[in-house]
Amino acid sequence: MVLSDQAFMRYNRQIMLPEIGEHGQLLLGKAQVLLVGAGGLGSAAALYLAGAGVGNIIIADDDEVDSSNLQRQVIYRDIHQGQRKAQVAAEQLKALNPHIRVRAVQARLADQRLAMEVAIADVVLDCSDNLETRHAVNRACLEANKVLISGAAIRWQGQLMAFDFRQGHGPCYHCLFPWQPESPQEPQNCSNAGIAGPVVGMMGMLEALEAIKLITGAGEVAFGALQQFDGLTLGWHRFNLAQDTQCPVCGTGE
Repeated sequence: MVLSDQAFMRYNRQIMLPEIGEHGQLLLGKAQVLLVGAGGLGSAAALYLAGAGVGNIIIADDDEVDSSNLQRQVIYRDIHQGQRKAQVAAEQLKALNPHIRVRAVQARLADQRLAMEVAIADVVLDCSDNLETRHAVNRACLEANKVLISGAAIRWQGQLMAFDFRQGHGPCYHCLFPWQPESPQEPQNCSNAGIAGPVVGMMGMLEALEAIKLITGAGEVAFGALQQFDGLTLGWHRFNLAQDTQCPVCGTGE
């Protein structure tokens, strides 16, 4: 199978990269990426995945566009207020690249629906904004032996993590951030702590970058590491992650 002349012209700037080339572009066209969340992280990641020619994108979100979203969720426009995020995002991606397939899931993924969507994806991007969804996605990806790329941002800080569950073992998100659903403490998020728009956009774009690298085999994905970004200083810190043997999700119990 070879690229069409139209595709070659459209993607020629990244095809020129020796780490991608024509073969890598074909792999992108065949890939299926699931984005859980269409907010600040998901909107930035989705745009770059669509632009790169990822052939199948599924974007899931149960929320509607609000005026407070427009400061950072760059896939939406003022006229989209009150509309469903997943559907609007899908339409925007198709407008950017009509040669790809985009499916909107207008629901918060959980339980069997989450398991099904994860099972048919090649890579999952966690772009959600709540701990319950993050931990559910983590467990579903481990059970389905899928790669999970996770981003987060609050105030001026961003986080990027990638977990390779293809061999069926951790470390996993729960090893790093243990959490119980009945916890009485309300976690901080953008609505109660604030967020600098470019920081969350940057984390979303880096999630897309890691996904593109994974699909094409370019470079190395930073598996098993927590990377923290400080928007005030532009500083980065990297911490290697170890599996918690007592983790209720991926632990061995040894």
